[in-house]
Amino acid sequence: MATSADATPSPVDLTGEIEILGRITDSSNLAVVARVSTLPGGHVIYKPVRGERPLWDFPDGTLAGREVAACVVSELGGWDVVPPTVMRDGPLGPGSVQLWIGDPFDPVADDVVVDLVPEGRAPDGWRAVFDGETPGGSAVTVVHSDADDVRSLAVLDAAINNSDRKGSHCLRDGSGRLWAIDHGVTFSPTPKLRTVLWGWAGEPLADPDVARLARLRRALAQEASRDRLLALLPEADVDALEARVALLLDERVHPFPSRDWPAVPWPPL
Repeated sequence: MATSADATPSPVDLTGEIEILGRITDSSNLAVVARVSTLPGGHVIYKPVRGERPLWDFPDGTLAGREVAACVVSELGGWDVVPPTVMRDGPLGPGSVQLWIGDPFDPVADDVVVDLVPEGRAPDGWRAVFDGETPGGSAVTVVHSDADDVRSLAVLDAAINNSDRKGSHCLRDGSGRLWAIDHGVTFSPTPKLRTVLWGWAGEPLADPDVARLARLRRALAQEASRDRLLALLPEADVDALEARVALLLDERVHPFPSRDWPAVPWPPL
């Protein structure tokens, strides 16, 4: 979806009139590229609730609400890795509106965060996740960047219980800043972390990420922050978020893949 681009405009005002430009055809739910009158020169992705397909394992809440809640949690904990995202009305009804990182009509090559390399040949600065095979039969290894900001994103994903962290959902803008997108299947009260960012599994959390989790726990203890999330998520999801944050702070290690459900989304990239 998004591609590399200039750094995020500041401030970002997503309150203006929405002008729909086109539909994103490879999205599993209705998603459109649009302009917002208060964001000159920029684009947004607008995901109306009315275009969501029901998911049996996410029976409550909305995908749009989870998109916005991921941005709220990223902000509350100080990750600031999810592009500005709001819930608002639009031409197709209420939905999430998120700043598009880059120009959807003039894509350029990303600073790749997740990649494929010949099997067993992870380069310096990269972590191997698992081995596989391309449709053409070539043996490959899925690798991801070992950068500190990617490691921090893995912690955020563990906190929000992200069940769909594909490689294409991690990108860098033209300044090299990391961004994370597509958070519609997060916050389930049932453990279902699925990600390609398993390279640190079992290792101690880095001190900055412990600090982010502690900041998030303090924020969740405040009624105003909890109310922000309750406006977007079922109460059970917010309670589960608090429990996961407490567990991560108690154990202070990156979680291991589960043996009880698929630990990697498909396709991984």
